[in-house]
Amino acid sequence: VQLQASGGGLVQAGGSLRLSCEASGGTFSTYGMAWFRQAPGKEREFVAAISWNGGRTVYADSVKGRFTISRDNAKNTVYLQMNSLKPEDTAVYYCAADVAGYGYTTQYDYWGQGTLVTVSS
Repeated sequence: VQLQASGGGLVQAGGSLRLSCEASGGTFSTYGMAWFRQAPGKEREFVAAISWNGGRTVYADSVKGRFTISRDNAKNTVYLQMNSLKPEDTAVYYCAADVAGYGYTTQYDYWGQGTLVTVSS
């Protein structure tokens, strides 16, 4: 399974970006999916997760109300809509998949390569 993340870039504070993560080589519609991020000098942290059918979503407190995770199983793609961006959202964003389908879990089986989001003040 390969996960290809895209959509990162430079945006001003208060702006929006939508990240995409396309999966290939597996059965995406059965996977739970999640987004993580890692800021410079910091550990990787959980951002958001979605179950295999989209029925359950979980968000980190730091992004709740600003970010929305969604998926399109017909396109093998998970999205992260990021609104009201803040400088502290600056990080490399990674998508991950868990074959069990939960989305929010302690074990992820596949990881994407990351896409950089930079939010200027």
